This record gives sequence, C-alpha cells and structure tokens, in this order.
Amino acid sequence: MISKNLDDNTVSLIPEDSDDLLTIRRLIKNGDKVVGETTRVIKQEKEYSRPDKGERIRIKLAIEVEKISLDDVLDRIRVSGAITESNNEAVPHGSHHSFIVKIDQPFNLVKRKWSSIEKKLANRKGDRTTFVLVAIDTGECGIGRLKGTHLRLLPNIYSGSSGKRYKSNFKIEKFFDDVTKAISAIIQKDETVIIFGPGETKKKFGNFLSKTTLEQKIQIRTVEGVDSGGEDGIHIFTKSESMKEIMSESKLAKVSQIIEEVMFLANKASKKFSMGLVETRKANEFGAIESLVFSEKVIQDFDEQEVVDFLNDVESKGSQIYSVDSSTDVGLRVSGLGGIISLLRFPVDG
Repeated sequence: MISKNLDDNTVSLIPEDSDDLLTIRRLIKNGDKVVGETTRVIKQEKEYSRPDKGERIRIKLAIEVEKISLDDVLDRIRVSGAITESNNEAVPHGSHHSFIVKIDQPFNLVKRKWSSIEKKLANRKGDRTTFVLVAIDTGECGIGRLKGTHLRLLPNIYSGSSGKRYKSNFKIEKFFDDVTKAISAIIQKDETVIIFGPGETKKKFGNFLSKTTLEQKIQIRTVEGVDSGGEDGIHIFTKSESMKEIMSESKLAKVSQIIEEVMFLANKASKKFSMGLVETRKANEFGAIESLVFSEKVIQDFDEQEVVDFLNDVESKGSQIYSVDSSTDVGLRVSGLGGIISLLRFPVDG
C-alpha cells in the first residue's frame, strides 16, 4: 500500500492488492471522513429532459462514514455516509453517497485522532516481494504472479504439440517465445521468475529466457521436484517443500510454516494454538497470541466490524497478523480450520 501523511489528521492511501484492502477495512471507522473522486448521477433540469433520467458525472467529494462493508469477491470496500464537501454545486451537502475503495484508486482518510495501531497499519510496508511462477512442459505452460499470499493465474498457454504425429512440425522455440511474451506482460524490474515442471523442458526454457532482453531486468531460478506443468503445477509448487526453500522469507512461506506448526501441535494435543474465532478470542484475552492467520471466511461468518475490532486489538498487543485468501492452498486450509488460527506464547486452557 502506498501511503503519505498529509497532516496530523489526514493520510493519503492507494491500495495495491487485496491485502491492502483488508488493511484499509481495519482502518476506516464510523465518524471518519473519506475524500476522493467518485461518480454520481445528477438529475437534468432541461425543459424537455425526462424527470427520471440523469447524467453520471465524475466529482470530488468528502463523506462522513456511517457504514462500511468489505466485498472480497469484487475486491472492493463500500463506504457510505453523508456528503460534507463536494466540488459540484448540483451535489447537495447532507445527501448520502456510497464511495467505493478499489485497488489502485487513491483517496484520503481523515480522522479526528489516529490511534497508534491505526498509524502502524496506515504506514506499514507489507510483503512487496513478487514472484512469477512458470510451470512448463512440452504440451502446456501455466503462469502465475504471486504477491504476498495472493496468486493471480494467467490462462494456460498450449504448445500445439500433440505427440509423435505432429513432432516434425512442432517448434518448441515458438512455444517458448509465446511464454516469454506472456511473462513480459506481467513482470516488473528485479522480480524473480521461478521455473519448474517435469523433464528437461524447464531447463531448456530457462536457457532460452536467459538469452532474451528480459533477462537483463529479472532474476531466473529453475527448481526441481515439481513434476507437473500448467495450472496444476502452479498449485503444487505453492504447497511444496521447494517453495519453502526458495521463498523462505516470503509471506506465503511464513504462513505455511504457521499452519504446519498448528497441525503439529494439534496432533500432540498441545494447548499452544487456537482454531476458530471463539478459541482465538479467549487466547487474546490472556495476551497469549504470538502470530495469527485469518481468511475472508471469518469475516463472512461473523459480524464484520467485530472481527475488524478484534484483529486490531490482537495486533495492538504485539502479535503478528497475516491475511490469506482462497487463491492459494494456504488460504483454503485456513478457511477449513474456521477462518482463523493462531500460535500462542503459552498454553491457554479451554
């Protein structure tokens, strides 16, 4: 998330991914002021215009927040409230409006007083490490962009090779060129491409990529141990030991480690972990939470504002908090465990 403190009460924010939207949801409260550009329908006053027809125009306004709701499916936050300022005379102050917070859309958040945890959240520099994952074999290639714990998959690229019948017409260089173009469209300077898959195709593609102009801007790693290509290969890699080794400092690897430790403690009948909101809430009452992982399921299943307030309280006590979504196996596993788990500093009796 890009943030800038404008004055003692105002911070400018630009969410860059779904993780940032969750952080912003934890920041905005009733009574805050949200300032930004939006669209609104203005009724026309012309003599022959239809009374029910209006023109949608872009305006800048400020609203005093009365209601906030997170829409994980559409990656946005809807903030509703009364308009307190606008740059258009046709927009009356006091009328209500819904402001949509979306990825890459800037806005200002104004608070009468920022708490220490709110300042920490607003200025946090999250895990910006991004990997482009390439699962390739002679028939197909899967490509995914992994940022934090969010995985965005591209459509599979197919080589056109269909076995021995078409072998004489098949040119793998054309396939490699198509894959390289797809990578070029999503990768940025200094990011890492991780290549894996069955057989020797991954090494051949790694060599091909290293001879292109793209190689001057990125890092290339070839990984053994993942013997599937395409989208399936991407998903297998994100839960493999190879991922944990090559991406040991990434958010995904840290969250995977927490899940494994929770499962290990559960098998030992230890009390140094929690699953589900009820258990985790009790652990927090004792200040016992060391690290916590949650998915959108806990927000969907319980009162959204209560969950947000709870997460902020946990973090204010010095705990590490990680959010995950259903784009990777770790997010699905956390959702399957009640949407929230934690490792504890000391056992808490149930």
